[in-house]
Amino acid sequence: MPVIDDGTLVSTNPATGAEAGRVPVSDEAAVAAAVERARTAASWWQQLGYDGRRTRLLRWRALMAERVTELAALVHAETGKPEAEAIVEAAGALEHVDWAARNARRVLGPRRVRTRLVLAEHGAHLEYQPFGVVGVIGPWNYPVLTPCGPISSALAAGNAVVLKPSEYTPLTGQWLADTFAEAVPEQPVLQAVHGLGDTGAALCRAGVGKVSFTGSTATAKKVMATCAETLTPVVLEGGGKDALIVDADADVAAAAEAIVWGAMTNAGQTCIGIERVYAVEPVYDAVVAAVVEKAGRLTVGVEDTADYGPITMPGQVEVIRRHIADALERGGRAVLGGLDAVRPPFVHPTVLVDVPEDSAAVREETFGPTVTIAKVRDVDEAVARANALPYGLGGAVFGRARAVAAARRLRSGMTSVNSVLTYVGMSSLPFGGVGDSGFGRIHGDDGLREFSRSKAITTRRGPTLLPAMTFERTPAQVARLVKAIRLLYGRSR
Repeated sequence: MPVIDDGTLVSTNPATGAEAGRVPVSDEAAVAAAVERARTAASWWQQLGYDGRRTRLLRWRALMAERVTELAALVHAETGKPEAEAIVEAAGALEHVDWAARNARRVLGPRRVRTRLVLAEHGAHLEYQPFGVVGVIGPWNYPVLTPCGPISSALAAGNAVVLKPSEYTPLTGQWLADTFAEAVPEQPVLQAVHGLGDTGAALCRAGVGKVSFTGSTATAKKVMATCAETLTPVVLEGGGKDALIVDADADVAAAAEAIVWGAMTNAGQTCIGIERVYAVEPVYDAVVAAVVEKAGRLTVGVEDTADYGPITMPGQVEVIRRHIADALERGGRAVLGGLDAVRPPFVHPTVLVDVPEDSAAVREETFGPTVTIAKVRDVDEAVARANALPYGLGGAVFGRARAVAAARRLRSGMTSVNSVLTYVGMSSLPFGGVGDSGFGRIHGDDGLREFSRSKAITTRRGPTLLPAMTFERTPAQVARLVKAIRLLYGRSR
């Protein structure tokens, strides 16, 4: 668990307990001071324009790329995940920084908007303006990739950012701020503040223009309630319980490989991880056998050659244990792993079948290297079961003839067809969920717009043709307006 010692937050490796480093804790006054510094920096940053910000963001991206192995070692020290996995994570983050820098002008720059006949004497244009300062509260499971999404969009849009990293990964968050300061030394455009939940609450109350949060659904609700005190808008990404559907015409081997990766990567500590599989009856047995065979080959440990490492939060081990126990007590079977697979701080791969749909292992977010596989009669039943939960983050469908149609029917913010998790690396696509998985979007055009506010401007170009918005209108002009209304809108097509 995070420890505060003499005003510093101590970061430790969850697998070994070794201290990774310390950062100063930011109290309410320190958070407020950081936001005030950011406010000044935001004015300078905005005045640079799209080209100036693009140059500096690409400079930051290049610096991070040069030092990516250093970053991976730091992520390994704080989370225990293999360095190779951390490098994959960093690559995704760099892609999002690059995309936001290169596309901000296209998405957010001023543009003319077509006017309509009733107001033909006016010109119209739309532009997007930054909020000023954006607060980003990041998670521990992907401490580089996840915060870099909102950070890059917010910065490209012209905002300054104050980042509150997870208390489990403060050093990684500080590294992001420090490298940005090396690339952009003129002003504190990206700062980090550290601490526990009270630090995050202080950031929400510090007068920032918007808050982006990634974490559990329960904490997302607390963030939203705190921000509601000052009507501060939020982007929330909560938990997930993503499902993968395997149709009868799917490539079973490919589906099994994707299931194992989607469920077990990062020790299952992935918000868009695959936690439920629904396989149609003709391929069910083959899917289960292939998943068991592939998952059974995975290695778990502190070594960098391991496929995945420890459970980062000690309390999460007990959640995983409870879900497995409940599934078994309710008649489910562990065809791989089971309760014996829970060996703190590690959990070995576990595949559960015959698990009731109302069990904790199916309905609650497990956030561990476990997966349930259920037999269904057809894709319609699979979609119905997948959509039965309040979560709606991501999902996947494997198949041919009906795969895309099924993907559209899944109640989720993102769905991949014949792959898993790929949408998170697609920098041009928005990322976010529905229902208990939150709302708002990061990444892509929508992500850039999320961290700016639309500004509509109309300009009179000539005399008014149909006076309506004036007390000077005459009865004859109103009569002409009535005729125009009937002409323009009185037909059904």
